[in-house]
Amino acid sequence: MTLATIAADVRAGRRSAVAVAREAIEALRADPYVAVTHVLEARALAEAEAVDAIVAGGGDPGPLAGVPYGVKDLFDVAGLPTTAGARARIDAPPAATDAEAIRRLRAAGAVLVATLNMDEFAYGFATINAHFGTTRNPHDPARLAGGSSGGSAAVVAGGLLPLALGSDTNGSIRIPAALCGVYGLKPTHAALPLDGVYPFVDSFDDIGPFAADIAGLRLATEVLRGEAWAEEAPARIAMLGGWFAENLSPDMAAARDRIAAHLGAGTVELPSVDIARSAAFLMTAHEGGQFHTPGLADHALLYDPATRDRLIAGATLAPEIVERAHRFRRWFAAQADRLFSRWDVLIAPATPCAAPPIADPMIVLGGQRVPARAHLGIYTQPLSFIGLPSLAVPLRACGPLPLGLQLVGPPGGEARLFALAARLEAEGFAGGWPRPGL
Repeated sequence: MTLATIAADVRAGRRSAVAVAREAIEALRADPYVAVTHVLEARALAEAEAVDAIVAGGGDPGPLAGVPYGVKDLFDVAGLPTTAGARARIDAPPAATDAEAIRRLRAAGAVLVATLNMDEFAYGFATINAHFGTTRNPHDPARLAGGSSGGSAAVVAGGLLPLALGSDTNGSIRIPAALCGVYGLKPTHAALPLDGVYPFVDSFDDIGPFAADIAGLRLATEVLRGEAWAEEAPARIAMLGGWFAENLSPDMAAARDRIAAHLGAGTVELPSVDIARSAAFLMTAHEGGQFHTPGLADHALLYDPATRDRLIAGATLAPEIVERAHRFRRWFAAQADRLFSRWDVLIAPATPCAAPPIADPMIVLGGQRVPARAHLGIYTQPLSFIGLPSLAVPLRACGPLPLGLQLVGPPGGEARLFALAARLEAEGFAGGWPRPGL
């Protein structure tokens, strides 16, 4: 059931929030995808009982009444340590209060039932976690779910929950959304509340929701935002070519071309995208390394070596190199602004290919096999580098495994992204993949 259907049933008294929560808890305890880090049974049932009490009293619990959801394990949940997916934080002091995003969802009637798996400290595109395990793709459990918000994408794709929250620094919502066949939003930078979210890179960090249908994703986003968008359909749509048309698998290239033909969209290019990706890597490593320097000094051996070594390298980058990356970022943002003076929405692949196997977590770029954990963000990283909103849209009839596109807009342009996604869903080109086994 979609989250809107659940909310409508609970508000009308056709289903109880407690019954919905119990079903979700039972499904999450089974967790065939290594997606769940904690099931919050006592809290979930208490929140659900409060929703039912409001309904019984003739009140309205909110637009997400009784909708069960989970959060990536870097959102503060009162009474729990915020692990950020790290063994080093398993015994961290418990959070005193919920993250602001959780408070807003609860005020809208949603019921928090779980925390979800992620790459350690959100540094990766695969959800390969040395402590909590590797999250599996519901559409082929032998394959990666993507990351770093892989647990959030997997529970929605697998039908365990209708809604989940993740974070996106360089692609960590869009990549798992695409690989798992669900919708996911990386908003305009800092448009959604980051209070109570464990940081990684302040320059790029954002939060956003996952859902199986575009209407549900929009509803959840508007709750998080605090207001609805006016309807705003895009009139001028173009495909991003150049860098964004290279290294595509045959299935991804065919899907991209099919959408372009359907929309009658021409091709435009952003200049120097390769440099933008390199600059994003530098800034990520530097800011992340600087933030983690105290932790590395105190307990470096508790870090996953794949995370630790990149953070140490980033912390030692020369300041003049980092400043050059910042200067380039300003120039690159101006180039994007020029494109958006002519186009409302730009479309790009979210990933170059479908989910790689867990046993061989590699992808091919430029004819070379490279680790998926570091390189699945080849198309997402240059766009979040300049804070653009980007909506991951799952494609139908694209091959044996899910693939997704990014709909990209100027800062503040989310309404047009949602309108285009709704159009593609209505016309049969997009939509959440069927639940596994159905």
